[in-house]
Amino acid sequence: MLDARPAPLVQVEDLKMHFPIYSGLFRRHTGDVKAVDGVSFDIMAGQTLGLVGESGCGKSTVGRAILRLYEPTAGRVIIDGEDVAQMQPGPLRKKRPTMQMVFQDPQASLNPRMTLADIVAEPLDEHTDWTRDKKLERVHELMDQVGLNRRFANRFPHEFSGGQRQRIGIARALALKPQFIVCDEPIAALDVSIQAQVVNLLEDLQEKLGLTYLFISHDLSMVRHLAQRVAVMYLGRICELSPSSDLYARPLHPYAEALLSAVNEPDPELAATRNRIILKGDVPSPANPPKGCNFCTRCPKVMDICRQVKPDLAEVEPGRQVACHLYHNNSAAGSTGAPEANERNQQGETQ
Repeated sequence: MLDARPAPLVQVEDLKMHFPIYSGLFRRHTGDVKAVDGVSFDIMAGQTLGLVGESGCGKSTVGRAILRLYEPTAGRVIIDGEDVAQMQPGPLRKKRPTMQMVFQDPQASLNPRMTLADIVAEPLDEHTDWTRDKKLERVHELMDQVGLNRRFANRFPHEFSGGQRQRIGIARALALKPQFIVCDEPIAALDVSIQAQVVNLLEDLQEKLGLTYLFISHDLSMVRHLAQRVAVMYLGRICELSPSSDLYARPLHPYAEALLSAVNEPDPELAATRNRIILKGDVPSPANPPKGCNFCTRCPKVMDICRQVKPDLAEVEPGRQVACHLYHNNSAAGSTGAPEANERNQQGETQ
């Protein structure tokens, strides 16, 4: 029987982004910073995948490599059936309108010498041969969509608040009617009172326009609200990829467990019973990651195999993928893997 499920709009397979290290008098290539080291996931059309992890784990690099703002070292990035990672400059330029990005800092991502109308119309100048009047009509239409007054069209970025600037960035990303948008921490630089407004705007636009998002964020509570699936990154690799509700109810990977234990709980009674997991040690350097699992130097449940063999991201429950020897072949991990995994699962269910 043929598989009737639709193909994902975005498929990322073993994506790697290594930055070379040159040292010495003759600037020899002596190593690489493995910012992204074999990341794989897919996103269905119209859905949101949240990408979370601590600072420096490679989240933003993943987003930029997917859109070819960085040249990937290896891997495949298939967007709507076409491998963006292997495209030549000509075809890639034609593909650009279907994939866009909303940047983290709206102040830094907008040209201070250009008016709002010029900033939003710039993609139209590059990719269309429309008349000036048609472009202005599209700019006004986009301003209406993101909640900006048309009278502001000739103002400069410094005349807007942070939230308004981010709305300009969203309008610019929507100008060419893309299918896929990478949102690189779009609320991180905004006041808390404005963050919810921007997230609600992104949700409304997704519903109206059928957009697909990769939502990169530090804010685990916001990701829970926005994303259907969540990928947890640590030191350039995905350690867990699960449906949002399952991950927040019962994280499987020890790092995901520790990360989610840091999320504030508004209910005082629940907060008093929660077990806060404090990780010891520092994050290893991406230029010299551990031989085995990247998390083995800080993991409270580390086993001997963890220090020797790098676990692959594999499905351990329906729809849930984990890169951890606790859940992979107990024959490989030894008899200690099964009881620990089962005990942790039971603890998660009783909380």
